[in-house]
Amino acid sequence: MVAGQRKSLTDLGLTAQGGRRADITGLAVDSRQVRDGTLFAALPGTRVHGAEFIQYALRMGAAAILTDAAGARIAADVLAQSDAALIVAEDPRQTLAYTAALWFGAQPEIMVGVTGTNGKTSVASFCRQIWCELGYEAVNIGTTGVEGAYEAPLAHTTPEPITLHRVLAECEVAGVTHAAMEASSHGLEQRRLDGVHLVAAGFSNFSQDHLDYHATFDEYFAAKAGLFARVLPEDGVAVINIDDPKGPAMAEIARARGQDLITVGRKPGSDLHIQAQRFAPTGQDLRFEWKGRAHQIRLNLMGGFQGENVALAAGLVIAAGSDPDRVFDTLRHMKTVRGRMQLAATRRNGAAVFVDYAHTPDAVSTALSALRPHVMGRLVAIIGAGGDRDTAKRPLMGAAAAQNADLVIVTDDNPRSEDPAAIRAAVMAGVRDAGGADWATEVGDRAEAILRGVDMLGPGDALLICGKGHETGQIVGDDVFPFDDCEQASVAVSALDGGLA
Repeated sequence: MVAGQRKSLTDLGLTAQGGRRADITGLAVDSRQVRDGTLFAALPGTRVHGAEFIQYALRMGAAAILTDAAGARIAADVLAQSDAALIVAEDPRQTLAYTAALWFGAQPEIMVGVTGTNGKTSVASFCRQIWCELGYEAVNIGTTGVEGAYEAPLAHTTPEPITLHRVLAECEVAGVTHAAMEASSHGLEQRRLDGVHLVAAGFSNFSQDHLDYHATFDEYFAAKAGLFARVLPEDGVAVINIDDPKGPAMAEIARARGQDLITVGRKPGSDLHIQAQRFAPTGQDLRFEWKGRAHQIRLNLMGGFQGENVALAAGLVIAAGSDPDRVFDTLRHMKTVRGRMQLAATRRNGAAVFVDYAHTPDAVSTALSALRPHVMGRLVAIIGAGGDRDTAKRPLMGAAAAQNADLVIVTDDNPRSEDPAAIRAAVMAGVRDAGGADWATEVGDRAEAILRGVDMLGPGDALLICGKGHETGQIVGDDVFPFDDCEQASVAVSALDGGLA
């Protein structure tokens, strides 16, 4: 909330039933945060409708209620006995997003968004790093919170609108002029980004994930496509990874809206055309062409997909108005995003341990195959799968690891409320189906799994710990226990190489 601020419904673009007026002093989606003068948004949920809490919001002094027709029916009795203004919207989530934008007002001047199953965090971070190299005050907003010229934690990749627009306003007050946002499918489906003023939007890729939330692949894609079909304005620029099977479809959606288009990829004819990559133990050389002119740069990043992520970020920054040559000059300074193909530790024999957030079948396959050219010896993978999430991807993750690694250890990720052994069994089934049973091991305790994986490493080998990336906790039941893959890897290397007394 903005302390001391007061706005009318008209100021917020709202019209109440019966022409009722109200002076609004704050916004809330949680009835426990309602104070005198608050507008309470009672939104439909997956388990319960927010209208069930309207009675509590009114007791706390709510001056206005925003809901849909179903919510108005649920709370009809208490609303009839109240003087609070009632706003009934066909899409109350979208209405709340626009209301929050008007309530907080300020946003960074230049904003871009990126969607896709994998790579969002890296692309957003690279955008921020490029802008900072160019001398701008910049942030990236998403899975790792708000990072850069202004920093703050976030509970979700794409926060609900009130939190999001409060953070954007805080960034602007702190002097931030440029921001790159991750646009999750949940956030897009729930209209959280509506009201954000984007000048450009990017698409990285599309593969299986979140089918515990989206009923079908088509619904999942439609949610992602909302970034271009609804959020990015007609005069915005779409930056599309045209190599992805869904890239042409996303590009067509952008064209249909009249948006300018920049294509990125290895396909001839791409606007930013990746021509070649050469891999080394500590990074890669990337050769690409822009507007008929060839460029070659050294990236201190592991994995071929990071070259694609950097190219997409460069395209977004160019789309947002920066000079291409100046943008390309910054790319040699890009640093690995925390928990994304991050070098966690190196054994005395030279073997390396990496941590990556790969938690989908495609991400596991991509991460391992991308790391392979950097590795002279064997590639060891540690994988698991989260509980209370899409169950269909578990055997697929096991198969992806078996097909791309020389040795596999299946362990616990975040089991949440499920039986960890049952989750591991599903992953192991995929390993067996892919013919990897002879070189796969099941170790439930994640710390022990990491220790065993590190112990397997000889000269020239590498270990990739998949799944948790930047996370610093492991969710078991309702508890969150401290756990950091990078920290555990460092401890394991120190213990095995004599670094611990």
